[in-house]
Amino acid sequence: MSQYSMIIQWSDEDQLFLVTIPEFAELVFMPCTHGKTREEAIRNGEEVIEMYLESWQIEGESIPEVSQL
Repeated sequence: MSQYSMIIQWSDEDQLFLVTIPEFAELVFMPCTHGKTREEAIRNGEEVIEMYLESWQIEGESIPEVSQL
């Protein structure tokens, strides 16, 4: 599992949990995914993180640093 941060927030407007990945904020439109439940949102967030990391690696792009809290 990756070490990137995920912020999960409920959206009354969308009636979904929205996922934001702070380390990707300058590179990816946020929120980057969602879920009907917190668990689904977390799973989707993890999949998106892996997808972007693989894509950036293949394309030779810089990979964002993991936030050190």
